[in-house]
Amino acid sequence: MDRVVDLDEAAAVLDERSASWRSAGLDVGHMTWRDAAASWPQPLETDRARVHDPDSVGVVVSGPAEAVLSVVLFRGGWADVDFIAELDDSGPLPASGIASAGDFGSRLDQWVARAFGVLGSVE
Repeated sequence: MDRVVDLDEAAAVLDERSASWRSAGLDVGHMTWRDAAASWPQPLETDRARVHDPDSVGVVVSGPAEAVLSVVLFRGGWADVDFIAELDDSGPLPASGIASAGDFGSRLDQWVARAFGVLGSVE
């Protein structure tokens, strides 16, 4: 898989945003890493030091009324993004062509807003 996005830089973007998400009342799970060099099935690790050749980093963010956003970014420049805002408002979100950690951050802001609304209004 091509290395389009530096996953350590993307993890720094996640870390930067986590504090404001928590301040807004969201619960931010541990980041999970997958090692491309691990044997199948590749386990998810929460300790970055245990991952020698990362091919994905992910996080689950939960909010009020059981809203959830799950994001897994792959180094090839795409992400698996799923959300549940309400029982009748859920599904995958488009997440391809991610060119950098900065691009990931911009999209992440959009995905969080889609799942939880404007963070100032999260209760």
